[in-house]
Amino acid sequence: MRVMGIDPGLRNLGWGLIEVRGSRLTHIANGILHSEGEDLAMRLMSLHAQLSRVFATHAPEAAAVEQTFVNKDAVATLKLGQARGIALLVPAQAGIRVGEYAPNAVKKTVVGVGHAQKRQVDHMVRLHLPGIAIAGPDAADALAVAICHAHHMQSAGRLAAALARAQ
Repeated sequence: MRVMGIDPGLRNLGWGLIEVRGSRLTHIANGILHSEGEDLAMRLMSLHAQLSRVFATHAPEAAAVEQTFVNKDAVATLKLGQARGIALLVPAQAGIRVGEYAPNAVKKTVVGVGHAQKRQVDHMVRLHLPGIAIAGPDAADALAVAICHAHHMQSAGRLAAALARAQ
């Protein structure tokens, strides 16, 4: 199964695609989309078009997006939320249900510590996906979201199988 992770951002939207076969994770692709345009509407449209092309090119079967954390700047948080809307919309338009994970949950799953630093996340992504060339910090975060979603899907699958055996 191909799993797309998305780290939403208005200026830079990170994405990462992995393949999951059993417990084995393989890197497929990753990148950073840069919004273009003078105003917010044009920047959002630019991100939508670019992310739609990524989905059309790579055909993921599952997707996950990092949830927005609220910071001190309410305007920046609102704009990030709008970019996050694009990150949720594009997979939904492709008919894919989207998992959502808090930043601390992603870090806890990938690093083992909920308050890990960005360099620790990058390091652990490289351990999970040996030999990978990462496009930048936003792409590393997106790959971490994909890894987190893969682990949660595996856990849910094991739980469903155990419940089926118990009946």
